[in-house]
Amino acid sequence: MTNAVVNVPAAPKRGEIIEIKALVRHSMETGFRRTQLGALIPRDIIRLFVCTYNGVEIMRAEFHPAIAANPLFTFSTVATESGTLAFQWTGDNGFSVTESAAITVV
Repeated sequence: MTNAVVNVPAAPKRGEIIEIKALVRHSMETGFRRTQLGALIPRDIIRLFVCTYNGVEIMRAEFHPAIAANPLFTFSTVATESGTLAFQWTGDNGFSVTESAAITVV
């Protein structure tokens, strides 16, 4: 089962630096391991994470096979206006998860 968890402050003050946390549950498979019979286990990783704030990209990360399972990102931005933080993870085998969080700047 794949799902995402995001944590953002609900009502920061205008100009405040806010901390954003984003986690997606995904087991990740590097493509380098083998089964007990010696066959390669196909790669299955998240390749890209993008976060936008009211449609403007504020964070982008490209993943490689060495990334841990269930990656957690913590990053900061400045609360400039009320709106939506949108999170998107994409990966191998058609993997795609989106999540969003509303933010009300006071």
